[in-house]
Amino acid sequence: MEKPAQNTDAQNGQVQEATKASSDGSVCGYDSLHQLLSENLKPHLFQEVNRILLGLNRGKALETISIPESAKALSSGHNFDLQAFCFLADKELLREPRIVRVGLIQNSIALPTTAHFLDQKRAVFEKLRPIIDAAGAAGVNVLCLQEAWTMPFAFCTREKRWCEFAEPVDGESTRFLQDFARVYNMVIISPILERDVNHGETLWNTAVVIGNNGNIIGKHRKNHIPRVGDFNESTYYMEGNTGHPVFETAFGKIAVNICYGRHHPLNWLAFGLNGAEIVFNPSATVGELSEPMWPIEARNAAIANSYFVGSINRVGTEVFPNPFTSGDGKPEHADFGHFYGSSHFSAPDASSSPSLSRHRDGLLISDMDLNLCRQIKDKWGFRMTARYELYADLLARYLKPDFEPQVISDPLLHKKSP
Repeated sequence: MEKPAQNTDAQNGQVQEATKASSDGSVCGYDSLHQLLSENLKPHLFQEVNRILLGLNRGKALETISIPESAKALSSGHNFDLQAFCFLADKELLREPRIVRVGLIQNSIALPTTAHFLDQKRAVFEKLRPIIDAAGAAGVNVLCLQEAWTMPFAFCTREKRWCEFAEPVDGESTRFLQDFARVYNMVIISPILERDVNHGETLWNTAVVIGNNGNIIGKHRKNHIPRVGDFNESTYYMEGNTGHPVFETAFGKIAVNICYGRHHPLNWLAFGLNGAEIVFNPSATVGELSEPMWPIEARNAAIANSYFVGSINRVGTEVFPNPFTSGDGKPEHADFGHFYGSSHFSAPDASSSPSLSRHRDGLLISDMDLNLCRQIKDKWGFRMTARYELYADLLARYLKPDFEPQVISDPLLHKKSP
């Protein structure tokens, strides 16, 4: 029996259209997977798909929250994505709700990488100004920016001139954000390339935590440094030395798991053991390398550690003046690939917000009742049922040079046949 002829022209046209639509970083012409599904599935089908993909909060899909018109005007006037959702907790008899409004900012660079460094830095300051103002107008209490937000993510190039973007913890970018913190009574997490002037001008990948009074609460340095593909960042900085600090702020206990640390479950665990209620994951990662992992890792961390997670990724394709090679044998190239944005929130009850745009700047806002953290701990008992003494014993033995894995072999496995 002959197979029916395939409509190859139509199929080729669809592929070409999808490729064309995705060349700007969109998902086949849509801002996000969520938007693609919502606009192409019947409502009852989308509701069920959404339940499976994003989970439910207290048995319901996440509710949106109203945003002030002034924030909406800034969004439309400066063309950035603006979304807002609410994570609820059950009403308790002995505790009042602990609702905190949290914001995440994702953005592309403001000028080409060939522009003067000072112009690049000032331009990104001005680009973020209306987005931060929108967060302030919307009443955001805690705001987190993306990894190395003051500069292109140039750590693929291995060129040392990009070190000029490094600054002390109390440098220009911190002073810029301190004004916003004071005006809007807002805690701001600012991930920068730090220059430690007191220790030989050593560079670090650092998150500065600015209090809602404009004071510097502290800093955390990136614990895990990637050596995969183009991401060979140890040319610039090494593993951090600040442990797993949790910062007690006016709006809850927060921590920062910078970028590559999200691939290490014990890194997430340590912040949880130190009492974090919200952990931010400011990142810079590209579609070809990590996109299938992106919606999974942070959500799993939120579930396993009974806290909220805010995941931030920059957007756009950053082209550098000089081509570079990477550790995977690809021909030399001048860009990392597309930074796919898609910033989102994950909650301890396994629910997750829709993501921001895959290719546009954006501000994602969420109200979250921190009481949910304890409620989920009580429900699932992960802390109570964990066997930390077993893990500690294994890790202690693993660190010794004479470590032997606990493997029990089938005695017949290597027995010779008669």
